[in-house]
Amino acid sequence: MSNGTHTKYYSNTTRNQHIKESGGSSKNKKTSHSFEFTSYWADANNRVIADLMDFTKTFFAKHTLLNILTRYCVFTSEEMLLVMRPYQIAATERILNRIEISTNYKKTGTVEAGGYIWHTTGSGKTLTSFKTAQLAASLPYIDKVLFVVDRKDLDYQTMKEYDRFEKGAANSNTSTKILQKQLEDPNAKIIITTIQKLDVFISKNKTHDVYKQHIVLIFDECHRSQFGKMHRKIVKAFKNYHIFGFTGTPIFAVNAGSGGDPLLRTTPQAFGDKLHTYTIIDAINDGNVLPFRIDYVNTVKEKDNINDSKVRAIDIEKAMSAPERIREVTSYILDHFDQKTKRNSFYSLKGQRVAGFNSIFAVASIPMAMKYYTEFKRQLAERKRNLTVATIFSFSTNEDDPEDALPDEGFETDKLDKTSRDFLEAAIADYNQTFNVNFDTSAEKFQNYYKDLSLRMKNREVDLLIVVNMFLTGFDATTLNTLWVDKNLKQHGLLQAFSRTNRILNSVKTFGNIICFRDLKQATDEAIALFGDKEAGGIVLLKTYNDYYNGYDEDGKHKPGYAELIATLQSQYPLGKAIIGEDAQKDFIRLFGAILRLKNILTAFDDFAGNEILSERNFQDYQSIYIDLYQDFTKGKNADKENINDDIVFEIELIKQIEVNIDYILMLVAKYHESNCTDKSILVAIDKAVSSSIELRSKKELIAKFIEQVNTSTQVDDDWRIFVAEQKEKDLSAIIEAEKLKPEETRKFVAGSFRDGTMKTTGTDIDKILPPVSRFSGGGRAAKKQSVIEKLMAFFEKYLGLV
Repeated sequence: MSNGTHTKYYSNTTRNQHIKESGGSSKNKKTSHSFEFTSYWADANNRVIADLMDFTKTFFAKHTLLNILTRYCVFTSEEMLLVMRPYQIAATERILNRIEISTNYKKTGTVEAGGYIWHTTGSGKTLTSFKTAQLAASLPYIDKVLFVVDRKDLDYQTMKEYDRFEKGAANSNTSTKILQKQLEDPNAKIIITTIQKLDVFISKNKTHDVYKQHIVLIFDECHRSQFGKMHRKIVKAFKNYHIFGFTGTPIFAVNAGSGGDPLLRTTPQAFGDKLHTYTIIDAINDGNVLPFRIDYVNTVKEKDNINDSKVRAIDIEKAMSAPERIREVTSYILDHFDQKTKRNSFYSLKGQRVAGFNSIFAVASIPMAMKYYTEFKRQLAERKRNLTVATIFSFSTNEDDPEDALPDEGFETDKLDKTSRDFLEAAIADYNQTFNVNFDTSAEKFQNYYKDLSLRMKNREVDLLIVVNMFLTGFDATTLNTLWVDKNLKQHGLLQAFSRTNRILNSVKTFGNIICFRDLKQATDEAIALFGDKEAGGIVLLKTYNDYYNGYDEDGKHKPGYAELIATLQSQYPLGKAIIGEDAQKDFIRLFGAILRLKNILTAFDDFAGNEILSERNFQDYQSIYIDLYQDFTKGKNADKENINDDIVFEIELIKQIEVNIDYILMLVAKYHESNCTDKSILVAIDKAVSSSIELRSKKELIAKFIEQVNTSTQVDDDWRIFVAEQKEKDLSAIIEAEKLKPEETRKFVAGSFRDGTMKTTGTDIDKILPPVSRFSGGGRAAKKQSVIEKLMAFFEKYLGLV
């Protein structure tokens, strides 16, 4: 359609549907006001070609039009015709081009054979990645295309999306075993898998024929979990690959964290060149996503004289969760709910007449989610008002990491503390009653609850969903128009969360509504400036070795170097002297955490070897103290988790990067054996190494027992294996006997746990191994089950990695 100056084309068949849904055929409806999915034609740099003459010359050129019809159209399983938009076509062509050129120039297996696509959240990355995967898989020399997502829910969502584009085009997998079969099947050309399953596959298969094949790896939302160990593993295992990343919010120097591998911090470091950009500014200008409208509702007045942001955060976090404030915020949301979600406007959704939109409420923590959910229930009953409120949360491994803008929540409900899990169980029971369904927090049913909730959000059956981190990334619902925020968000996490609201639906939905109950103005300005800037710098400018080692000045402040921090450590916390008092312990944790962070960076420099100052043994002693404190603070019965997390951050991830493994210990045992079992200093070294390792602490008693029986005739490796097998059988038999468990079922359950690398303590698996207990024994069964779980978990941790 054109008026000469402005020319657009329909990128799908929405218009026909809209006319039908408006209650009439096209005969009595001359026009439709639904121009939501019309697109401007544009060049590869997103410059619009709007003039009719220019449009005709480019769009209707034989080569272009034939390509659009034969390569860049998708006829979905719902019989909807989708035409890719210019930026989607440009990105796909750039990837195919990079595959072709790097193959010809024999660059496969390097970062130069890949690249990343920066397309803003909500711009249709799944369709772009699908067509890219499909077209790459059809290249004669490509053996397989692996589409790698980050979590189970995204795996499920992507599969559904891919199936919508073309039934059965891609293969998904529910286990690593199935993934292995698909990798070995020459007919499985496109495989969707999670990065976690791929990681397990690589760990279990050090050598495999698939590593030599010509593979294209496409990472969806490549902005977090791939950085670091898993990424390194994948690029080390595969020899002949091209690796591409899609992201709406790349990691640049300015929003890169300080943890992890210093050479893999930013998207360009991990994936190579930026191949195509389509920023949020481009998308809003083109009308492909909606702009945001942001309201700030100030609920806490801060003291003016506090400059330290950490002190301020600790200071106001208590005020944030005060009952009066929770009451006030809830009341504000209920007062303004209809206005913000446009409950007086009607539109048609899947043939149903619907009033207004729905919303998500992002809160700072699980305790906050519980308080808000309870308060909403109370106020709704008081007002005699009917709104469907639901909540979902789960255990988050990175909850303590201040640099992770939106920590990943998995599906591990079994790791939640009892209060949180019981609360979640009750909230799901409310949901079951509302929708006449049957979910709970067991592993299988919780995933199904997630999927059902996701579907009901998309169908606008849930009015308000309270979340901590779930649903803030990767979730798309066109009916969602409002995000209430009582959580500190920043950079990529902020834009990801805001972008849940700006999907185009119809002429009633004109913008995404963001209502902040915290002062996020500066954070919002910074995020939009960063992700709206095509030229944002992607290289982490590491300081010089000398700066990190000896310290440097920045912004008028001195940043102490490694040498200064070690000097402070040795003078204030000499080895052999106990650290007395909580304040001194917290200061030690901060200081040693800073040393771990610096050491992590310095190990990337060759000059550091031999200049560590502390001997390996002394460093291990300090690390032991650090792990002792970590275990005291995080596992202590009276530890107030929230306050401690506000106050101190444990760099446990960095300890894991320099982890001592069992092979190292066995090498020391072999040395002890070679000395005819006389060199006792080796035994001290072994004890220190085990104490300084998070993974090996649970195996300490086992290792000590083995060393006791080492003599001059011991074959260390073989005897260790025999010893572990005997001890494992002995320990398991003792648990079975003491707890009167069913022997066969228990052994089967334990073997499955070691195979999967995790022990499932939820669901019916545990119940199957328990002895019969009277249902009327007054809660005895629950206590029995808990005791069995604790014993089996300790057993599992002790032998994990040794079998």
